[in-house]
Amino acid sequence: MSNPKISPGMQQYLDIKADYPDAFLLFRMGDFYELFYEDAVKAAQILEIGLTSRNKNAENPIPMAGVPHHSVQQYIDVLIELGYKVAIAEQMEDPKKAVGVVKREVVQVITPGTVVDSAKPNSANNFLVAIDSNGNQFGLSYMDLATGEFYVTTLSDFTSLSSEILNLKAKEVLVGFDLSDSQEKLLRQDHNLLLTFSQAVSDETTLLDADISELEKTVAAKLLAYIQETQMRELSHLQKLVHYEIKDYLQMSFSTKASLDLIENARTGKKHGSLYWLLDETKTAMGMRLLRTWIDRPLINEEAIAKRQNIIQILLENFIERADLSDSLKGVYDIERLSSRVSFGKVNPKDLLQLGQTLGQVPYIKAVLVAIGHTELDDLISQIDEIPELESLIRSAIAPNAQATISEGNIIRTGFDERLDHYRKVMKEGTGWIAEIEAKERAASGINNLKIDYNKKDGYYFHVTNSNLSMVPDHFFRKATLKNSERYGTAELAKIEGEMLEAREESAQLEYDIFMRVRARVESYISRLQLLAKAIATVDVLQSLAQVAENNHYVRPQFNHSKEVSIINGRHAVVEKVMGVREYIPNSIDLGDQVTIQLITGPNMSGKSTYMRQLALTVIMAQMGSYVSADQANLPLFDAIFTRIGAADDLISGQSTFMVEMMEANQAIKRASQNSLILFDELGRGTATYDGMALAQSIIEYIHDNVGAKTLFATHYHELTALSQELSGLHNVHVATLEKAGEVTFLHKISEGPADKSYGIHVAKIAGLPQNLLQRADKILRELESQSKSVATPWSDKAKVNTTESNQQLDLFANDSYEHIIEKLKEIDVMNLTPMEAMTILYDLKKDL
Repeated sequence: MSNPKISPGMQQYLDIKADYPDAFLLFRMGDFYELFYEDAVKAAQILEIGLTSRNKNAENPIPMAGVPHHSVQQYIDVLIELGYKVAIAEQMEDPKKAVGVVKREVVQVITPGTVVDSAKPNSANNFLVAIDSNGNQFGLSYMDLATGEFYVTTLSDFTSLSSEILNLKAKEVLVGFDLSDSQEKLLRQDHNLLLTFSQAVSDETTLLDADISELEKTVAAKLLAYIQETQMRELSHLQKLVHYEIKDYLQMSFSTKASLDLIENARTGKKHGSLYWLLDETKTAMGMRLLRTWIDRPLINEEAIAKRQNIIQILLENFIERADLSDSLKGVYDIERLSSRVSFGKVNPKDLLQLGQTLGQVPYIKAVLVAIGHTELDDLISQIDEIPELESLIRSAIAPNAQATISEGNIIRTGFDERLDHYRKVMKEGTGWIAEIEAKERAASGINNLKIDYNKKDGYYFHVTNSNLSMVPDHFFRKATLKNSERYGTAELAKIEGEMLEAREESAQLEYDIFMRVRARVESYISRLQLLAKAIATVDVLQSLAQVAENNHYVRPQFNHSKEVSIINGRHAVVEKVMGVREYIPNSIDLGDQVTIQLITGPNMSGKSTYMRQLALTVIMAQMGSYVSADQANLPLFDAIFTRIGAADDLISGQSTFMVEMMEANQAIKRASQNSLILFDELGRGTATYDGMALAQSIIEYIHDNVGAKTLFATHYHELTALSQELSGLHNVHVATLEKAGEVTFLHKISEGPADKSYGIHVAKIAGLPQNLLQRADKILRELESQSKSVATPWSDKAKVNTTESNQQLDLFANDSYEHIIEKLKEIDVMNLTPMEAMTILYDLKKDL
């Protein structure tokens, strides 16, 4: 509804803003994008731009802030990075020709999940996720708008759903069902995601797979509807929907991937120090993205793994060809993102030159693979589509020195279009033609001072003074009369003038039109370009893994079906790379088919966690098809990895270290199968000694008796080593130490049997604690050890147990003594208590206890 006190222009702003209440509205006004009202106040603070006001002398001036149109992208980037949406309202008509208020419309809504242009381009995927539910299961679909990748799956529970969202590193989630308060808090606050709620469903069916479930069709259609709503254009680069199953890959939760530093170093948040950093010898942006995907989703199909291993082996055996392949890939640009720019209508001449250069490299890439001459490469070679006609079109159409702008000419190569060539010839040679006409007519007429001039009103004309009027030739015609002279034209001069004016006015528009036609031709090749991009990315990742294997002396792992883990002189690949081969101490890992659990004891800082991570990384590298850091490796195919490594609490969601430990232990115990790998480091340390020891023992027993997964369990509870006498599948190992003259050296070497000491005080000494403090700690330790000898425990006669009544653990399962209190608790209606009643009841219960 319009307000009579508001100008028509501001009313237009308010009408548009009403349709986009959750977005910053950038309102184009001439050379600026303006923001008003609350948008202006917030943007001025966030973007650190000036806040002014419109109608400053009015009773209620309107807050206003603006950014220049030529630098708007950097401001959009800031808003998007902080999790906001931005709606772009453009002028839809020439202000000079507009009657009344210039027509404006929103042409695009940019959100954290749909951003494709950035002043700081990033080669990583940016996935927009949509989720939905039918009450029993959850559907999840995701898309990278910049590459057109489009996927869908079904998940059984919300925990798996949120883990998959985290694994995708999504910034925005489209929600198609009613979340509970706890679910919304988890996604919005704990995971810091922008949530958009929508029930709109796209009627686009060409991209959807007919064989998927109704839930998957619905969630994918909702994602498409959101893309169409925000992008407001045809997106020909969107790829056909691909269905995937989590169980088809090695399953790992987000916390597991973080604890293993797969994609980034968990401590620094940087690529350096991660498995991705170690394995990345890729030469293309497409290869980098695919490598991340392979690390993120190792395979569980032995045949598919072997196919990758075979190609790596072939590339290792053909050193010279691999070097040529690597060099050829260096000239390849990001075909996937170039294709999306074509689809978005944002491709510029430089983009097409990059695409043309890339297509020019493709025959060389293919030729190297053909030259190797191995049948294992045939499938890959067949997928490398050279598209010579497109490369020829770009090479012949786009000028090699063309700039990024498409409205200022000089972008089409000479020789591509006859009419454009004529215009360029006229503009280049027209001045010479004018001079020739002037010289010819001067000689023919005998007027020695005859010359040709130009102005906007009369165009080109012969200037003849009054004294020479009698000598003017008959074919001259008068154009203007001045006080002392006359201006004449000729048919020949008029023709040249017309051609020059036409060339000047039409050539830029003609170049633009030609470029649009070329772009339309390129768009028709998008699907072929995307397939080519996938093939080149695969070649790039495989050569990268071969290069890393050669550089670091990795070996090809073997797989067995007897559930045996046999790694000879294995190394933690990333730590080895950081430290250097000579500094790193390798360790063998041997878990026979009868060994379920390896119990690892030893002091802090001795290498227990590294040893455990070493196994996990070896498994991940092996199952993604890579060679591994060992002298020899023979592994079963694992279906999942579960970890609890390192002490960390979750301050945002208010969970302590111990609570996080128990939650992650619970996930492993409930979800692991006998084909899984479990890594538990110091489980139970977050509570009292006997609480922790009891939980640790019961968890070990439960895994041994009920789960059967291969498990590495590192602990300081030496008493647990006695379990090897009761549990046939448990094997003790420890980290060796060298103790001499009171000094301790950690050898970082795994040895058979249990450890006999913790060496905690020695670790404190290494950390630099004061000497008198360490001496006091050593004295207290000897006193405690002396006292503990007289007290027996369920695990060992070494630990001291205080059995005085005041320090006994409350038995949660012994109901006899507390049954009357439990009955009272059951009867209390907590929701209807006043504060005073609650205090009274609490007092009575405490008195009863």
